[in-house]
Amino acid sequence: MTRIIPVLGDQLSLSLSALQAGDRATDIVLMAEVAAEATYVRHHKKKIALVLSAMRHFAAELCGAGWWVDYVRLDDPANTGSLRGEAERARARWDAQEIIATEPGEWRLMQDMRGWANLLPDDRFLADREGFAQWAEGRLRPGGGTRMEHFYRLMRRKTGLLMEGDKPAGAQWNFDHDNRAPPPGALGLPQPMRFEPDAVTREVLDLVAQRFPDHFGDLEPFWFAVTREQAEAAFAHFLRAALPEFGRNQDAMLTEHRFLCHSVVSAYLNLGLLDPLVMCRAVEEEWRAGRVPINSAEGFIRQIIGWREYVRGIYWWQGPDYAKTNALEANRPLPWFYWTGDTAMACMRACITQTREEAYAHHIQRLMVTGNFALLAGIDPHALHEWYLAVYADAFEWVELPNTIGMSQFADGGLLASKPYAASGAYIHRMSDYCNGCTYDVKAREGERACPFNLLYWHFIARHAERLRGNPRMAQMLRTWANFAPEKRDQLWRDAEAFLATLG
Repeated sequence: MTRIIPVLGDQLSLSLSALQAGDRATDIVLMAEVAAEATYVRHHKKKIALVLSAMRHFAAELCGAGWWVDYVRLDDPANTGSLRGEAERARARWDAQEIIATEPGEWRLMQDMRGWANLLPDDRFLADREGFAQWAEGRLRPGGGTRMEHFYRLMRRKTGLLMEGDKPAGAQWNFDHDNRAPPPGALGLPQPMRFEPDAVTREVLDLVAQRFPDHFGDLEPFWFAVTREQAEAAFAHFLRAALPEFGRNQDAMLTEHRFLCHSVVSAYLNLGLLDPLVMCRAVEEEWRAGRVPINSAEGFIRQIIGWREYVRGIYWWQGPDYAKTNALEANRPLPWFYWTGDTAMACMRACITQTREEAYAHHIQRLMVTGNFALLAGIDPHALHEWYLAVYADAFEWVELPNTIGMSQFADGGLLASKPYAASGAYIHRMSDYCNGCTYDVKAREGERACPFNLLYWHFIARHAERLRGNPRMAQMLRTWANFAPEKRDQLWRDAEAFLATLG
């Protein structure tokens, strides 16, 4: 009996449950490049090229492993433009009796694929969806705590990573306090491993340039890994060159060094080219061998088995309506400069320009610059979510949406984060070199040259004072605002309103 096994662009893993359930002798693997997946948001051109090239290389890997692959290219004249359409065409083409697939990573696709495929669980994660929901529901009580830190400790015990018996290595679970150093000098910092496009990738780049010329972002130079071998080499390079200093430098930002000590492999991990547990074991081994400090090893492992697994659990637990939450009632349209980088704010210009050119920015650039600005300015969180989903190569909705709605914009009212991640320009000044030479004065709180982050910070505190009054982590800032002289509060409010008026 012939069955069709669709493999999606973020399922490029030989261990995929549908492949494990398949039969190389009789089943057909379907891989289809469809316009709907490139355009439901207008994805960065580099992101589209990465996914398509990685898909084509994975198809070759599958053929080498003995699978028969039915591959439909984007420019195939018969291409229907949708996964459903291509699955139906493949079923007819091969006279198949059944379609089996691994569950997709997004609600949008899950709701569609349930209508035409028998779905198997995606077991490439450490925490299954149902188990996370049971854990979260069981902690929805006073003092129960659904925070990431509680979940992270559970994952440490489950995996045994950085554990000494039942105790955490180093006698503490979290070394984040050691990972907040201001920016180092750029001299001597490593660069991520880069790969020259091969003939397959070059063909994809030509196709993307032709089909998606108006999408955001620069297509070239293109240097991403597109095969499993390349992705593993890029990660091995990170272990040797960057992991030792990753921890202390992970929150820093430099204009002339975009990557610092970050791994820049999240896109490969989210596509399925890397195994999260294998990565974490390798990082642990670097620490146990004495080659990296524990704060670097723990900080990286926490991002993978803690934060990454946690936000996926939140995504599936909360359901498709989570994207619509807007607890702070933010409704300002996304400013034009998120697409152009054309702004006098040096930090925003640097992060957006980097995003346009690289399809990459690290987590603090996203959270504390572009995300912080949107939070302070009252930008519609759904509009910001769609921007993040479109512009970053590693952005898939299951990981991007909770980070935006819950962590960055506090739009879920505190389900995910314990406080709004709002900060004035002082934070950016401390953690970056962006403020050097900026049009605005980061030390000025009011007036035309005052840093917009300073103006908007107090505007944010003022307009949400009642909502935040019961949050103990915001109490000091609320008291500070209340203790300002009335005329100072009025001036800060007027200056912030004047700046917001320039956003349209």
